[in-house]
Amino acid sequence: MSDLVARAAAMLDLIDVDGIGPRRIGRLAAYDGLMLEATGFSEPVGANARVIDADGHAALAEVVGFRGDRTLLMALDADAPHSCGARVEPDRRGTNVDVGEALLGRVIDALGNPIDGLGPIATKARWPLAGRRSNPLDRDRVTEPFDFGVRAINALLTAGVGQRIAIAAGSGVGKSVLMGQMLQGAEADVIVVGLVGERSREVSDFLATKLDGVRHKTAVVAVPADHPPILRLRAAMRATAIAEYFRDQGMRVLLLIDSLTRVAHAQREIGLSLGEPPTMKGYPPSALGLIPRLIERAGVDVRTGGSITALYTVLADGDDTADPIVDTARAIVDGHIILSRGLAEQGVFPAIDVGKSLSRVMSDIIAPEHAIAARTLRRLWSVYEENRDLILMGAYKDGSDPAIDAAIAHHPLILEFLRQGQKELVSLNVSVTQLVDNFGA
Repeated sequence: MSDLVARAAAMLDLIDVDGIGPRRIGRLAAYDGLMLEATGFSEPVGANARVIDADGHAALAEVVGFRGDRTLLMALDADAPHSCGARVEPDRRGTNVDVGEALLGRVIDALGNPIDGLGPIATKARWPLAGRRSNPLDRDRVTEPFDFGVRAINALLTAGVGQRIAIAAGSGVGKSVLMGQMLQGAEADVIVVGLVGERSREVSDFLATKLDGVRHKTAVVAVPADHPPILRLRAAMRATAIAEYFRDQGMRVLLLIDSLTRVAHAQREIGLSLGEPPTMKGYPPSALGLIPRLIERAGVDVRTGGSITALYTVLADGDDTADPIVDTARAIVDGHIILSRGLAEQGVFPAIDVGKSLSRVMSDIIAPEHAIAARTLRRLWSVYEENRDLILMGAYKDGSDPAIDAAIAHHPLILEFLRQGQKELVSLNVSVTQLVDNFGA
């Protein structure tokens, strides 16, 4: 008996009650289907809460703002049977996420729960959901090329380790196929995929077809379009947090967020519910401000030597590359790939528009002969596109302009260079060699 008392006393000695105050319990005062308002609940923005439903179960919500003395919460479960006066309790989860090697090969939701049917995930580390604020000088320069296995990207839009790239395209232009090719050919230690706001069918299709052969080193966060906006937003933040953890371990990480547009749509729903004024296309300032905050978390860490090379897909509604989300993403990333519906209709896949696409780090990581060949191909492409209407109408007379003659002669070769089979992988060295052999000085 004395041993039990001694052990109990030792356990009680470990409990520090000096800094513990009363746990404040609030009451649900209003609910409009998306936003909840609670009284007597003074928790900070970003904190989690449990709302005790009419059936006695606890539904999760997140604090997103205040209105007078009322706390505004966004429901994480859209189907919960909330009732007026329901008990609102603080929940200390939510500001950190579980990270670790156990996530590789698994699929989780925005709250970190496994959804692949493979049992619980035992992780030992935690990482802030919103990331750790860092010094800008902790981000190193991009000086090393990154091999994506796609000839057009490797040769004409050469990417670097730690680069942030936006892939902008309309629907049905081959964005998903290109992503699959880049994942298969990427030379990365870890791949983190955030599938945000897509159809449920596309999630299972992505896992079955795009991750074949790399599933063992891939962590997937999937939240389909029918989930509440706060979960869609959390999915992108959780995927980025997982990538940051592996970068902190000195690893080379490839992060894919599909799509950045759905993340912005989620923030738009939240911002408008909070009363923010809409701007272009109904986007409130918080939706446009979210994009740089998310993208700036990727890059090379000068302290650990790890890196996050990030791909963000952006849906150009109606093929409008001047869309606010496309324009905002293009301004903050280190390069953008624009897919052309015209090339897709010609059967050229990946349908990369060479003239409109750009890698801002390419000049720092390629050899002089590679740069000359790439400029030559771009010049031929540009001349042909500028005179396309004259050429197709037959109004151009051969021999009138040597530059146009060269562009016409090389156009089939350029299209063949861009074209690549879905299962075909072309290494960086082979891509550069083919480019220099065909378009070098």
